[in-house]
Order: sequence, then C-alpha cells, then structure tokens
Amino acid sequence: MQKEKDLQNRTKRFALRTIRMFSALPKTTEAQVLGKQLLRSATSVGANYREACRGRSKARMERAGCE
Repeated sequence: MQKEKDLQNRTKRFALRTIRMFSALPKTTEAQVLGKQLLRSATSVGANYREACRGRSKARMERAGCE
C-alpha cells in the first residue's frame, strides 16, 4: 500500500512540476507546441497509473504495480 501511495504522490508532483515549467516557457509558437506536447504526456503518466490501479482484476492491478 505504501509503494502505491508513493508512486501516486511522485506522479502527481511530476505533473505539477511540468505544469509550472510549461507556464514559465516563452510564448513563442515553437515553445508552446513542444510545451503542450510535454504537458499532455507528463500528466497522462499519473492518470494512466491511477486508472490501472482501479483495475477490475487482481492480476491487472499487480501488473500495474498497485498490489
């Protein structure tokens, strides 16, 4: 259970740091395009992990590392 909470907290902190970094990027088109791509991928990590932990089967949850 502690391992699950640790990974959830780390993915959340990673997403929040990425959001702060995105808002600090220059407002050029290139920076915004790359920043949005990074923002989508960085925030999906935590969302995908949490979704996997809500799996319907014990085997699926174990594969995701949720125990």
